[in-house]
Amino acid sequence: MTKKQTKGIFRIVFIVASIGSLYFVPWLLVKSWILPLPDTVQEQVDEAIGHGFDGMIVYVDQSGQPPQYFTSGWHNRESKIPAKPQALFKIASISKLYDAVAVTKLVNDGRLSLDKTIADYLPELVGRIENAEKITLRLMIQHRSGIPNFTDAPNFWVAPTETYEESLALILDKPANFEPGEDYEYCNTNYLLINKIMDDELGYGNFQFIQEEILIPLNLNNTFSSLSEVNIEDVMSGYHVGYSDDLKTNDYGMHATAEDVGTFLRALNDGSLFEPGEQEIYASIYEYEHGGWVPGYQSFAKYHKDIDAVVIEFYSTTDPKLYNWNLSEIINSRIVKILKRQKSS
Repeated sequence: MTKKQTKGIFRIVFIVASIGSLYFVPWLLVKSWILPLPDTVQEQVDEAIGHGFDGMIVYVDQSGQPPQYFTSGWHNRESKIPAKPQALFKIASISKLYDAVAVTKLVNDGRLSLDKTIADYLPELVGRIENAEKITLRLMIQHRSGIPNFTDAPNFWVAPTETYEESLALILDKPANFEPGEDYEYCNTNYLLINKIMDDELGYGNFQFIQEEILIPLNLNNTFSSLSEVNIEDVMSGYHVGYSDDLKTNDYGMHATAEDVGTFLRALNDGSLFEPGEQEIYASIYEYEHGGWVPGYQSFAKYHKDIDAVVIEFYSTTDPKLYNWNLSEIINSRIVKILKRQKSS
């Protein structure tokens, strides 16, 4: 067999394997990836609605330009209210960026230590959480603790827990997933405990500290700790495939506008959010971008250094198999490609 024939056979095998693998990939993802790139972000946002999202909000803060807002679809599908750029949205795990900044400030003030453990801060959990004597605050922030994730409990999102105690009970006395520091696994229990540690140190709810140290200095007047603090009509409706009800009345934590999240993310990345000594601490423990997911709501916050742009994307539709999450990431990448093309033209 010649070398040319061998290459030909490998090429055929590769093509067949690729076609076979596409059998398991929703064609909508393939379609969204191969469609010609639109000329504008607005066209891309409109295209996203055509892919099945009920509503979408995009905020772009690019250096040298005024902030841009793009919306499509519904703010409220039942009432036929169009999407609003200043709507409040459930930002889910994007809130971990705010938590990590709060921890950074408390560490810089000497009120918390990254090297102290669960045993030091929450001694009542020794023997209830495996490796409590080894799991430091630093490891929890970085998702390297090995603690089981309470939101992975069976049917968690059917009836989510409402209190610290209820959430903690889902993982107490469970074996660790790995030894502290030896692996990485995204885990909401880490931040459940971090928030408890901050509350105990402060003597009051840590969101008040976040308000005083982050929100007020940045004039973020449209960021709230929970649904109870907002006008429900200001919240964008959220929908989950296979479930007919609007999910905006479910309280999943922090709510914010895309603009507020974008302003925060800009300050996080350019360092203006930090006092002397804080930026070095933060850089050593956590990331500068994040995504968020709860039923009905997907959110993305990212700074793109090469074009000096903060881009926030909110999507108001989720699905059980997370196809919409993958679709969102494709759309996000296309939005950035459009911004790069516009910047270079």
